[in-house]
Formats: sequence, structure tokens, C-alpha cells
Amino acid sequence: MKKFNKNSIANVFVLSLVFALVGPIAALAAGPAAVNLGTAGNFVILSKTGISATGSTSIAGDIGVSPATSGYITGFGLTLAPGGLYSTSPLVAGKVYASDYANPTPVNLTMAVIDMQNAYADAAGRINPTATELGAGNIGGLTLAPGLYRWSAGVIIPTNVILSGSASDVWIFQIAQNLTTSSATNVILMGGARASNVYWQVAGQTTLEQTLFLMEIY
Repeated sequence: MKKFNKNSIANVFVLSLVFALVGPIAALAAGPAAVNLGTAGNFVILSKTGISATGSTSIAGDIGVSPATSGYITGFGLTLAPGGLYSTSPLVAGKVYASDYANPTPVNLTMAVIDMQNAYADAAGRINPTATELGAGNIGGLTLAPGLYRWSAGVIIPTNVILSGSASDVWIFQIAQNLTTSSATNVILMGGARASNVYWQVAGQTTLEQTLFLMEIY
């Protein structure tokens, strides 16, 4: 679903309007409605089974696993913090949480995982996609407008892909199998697009090979 920092695309309508109104004007967001992540939104990576890092890895934000324990967070060189609520890692600019850490961490993780599952079900259940099977699953080199995109198989990103839209626009990617990126590729946000409005609902495995995922450019 969402985020390795540790485990898209269609018709655009442009209206040019002149308003002569006394009251405020509300700008409508493009794309589908946002997905409510709940407390899962506190994590850049949240997994039920484990998180592994190999090679060059850098994660900005908190990561967590539950019901898996800290032993299923591998390749990070974890150091348990005083009090045992979380660990730190030289690869993570944030905190690392696991279900076997001191209270209230297990309770917080349980709620976050429930919120994650609800958000996943919401994203997976969205209908009326903007595009289906775009690029036959290869979206490298594309510039994608806000929308709902669906693939019945996996998606690969072998070269940079751009998500272009405003700060209120939303992208949801429904991927029935794996999501895989090639080394030294970037998912670039342009025009004010925000990473918090991009949702990846991935049914299979997510593999990010030295990818700068969701890099904002203004």
C-alpha cells in the first residue's frame, strides 16, 4: 500500500475561468478523494511481517512492524533506546518501532495496523479508474495527472516517473501484483503535488532499488 522509505496518468481537463464574486473561491482537488490513513499515517513504512534493507538505504520518518517483532527488521543495525520504546538506526532519520518493545508501543502499533488495513481496503475498493493497465505495467518515463490507476498484474518503474498536480490533488495506484523500481530511479512530484496525497495499494511485494521515492520539486 503505502511507502519504502523501509516495505499514476490520464485525461486532464483545464478550465480557465474568470470570477466576479464577493465571497471566497474554493479550488476543487483533482483525482479521487483522499484515503484516511489514521494513525498509520505516522509511519513512512509499516509492515505486519517485516522490513529488510540491503545496499544503500536511507529512510526519512518512522517505521514499524506488528505483530512481527524487532527480529524481523533486518539490515538496519538497530540500537534500542533507553526505556525500550523504540530503536534507532543509522539508516533511518526517525524512530523504529516493533511489537516487542515497551508499552505503549505494542498498543500503538496494533491501532496503526488496524488503520492501515482499513486504508488498504478503502484504496482497493475505489471504482471508476482514470486508466487501466497503463503502459502494460511499465510507467517509467510517464508524467501522470491526478487520478485512480489500476493494473491487474505488476508495475515496474525502470526510469523516472513524474506526478504533476497541485497540493490538493490525489493519486491512487491499485496494483494487483508486485511493485518494483530499478536502481537510481525517482518518483518526482511537480506543481506542488504532495507525497501525503499519493497512495500505492500493492497486493504483492514492493521492492525499491535505491529509489528516491516521492521527491518534491517546486
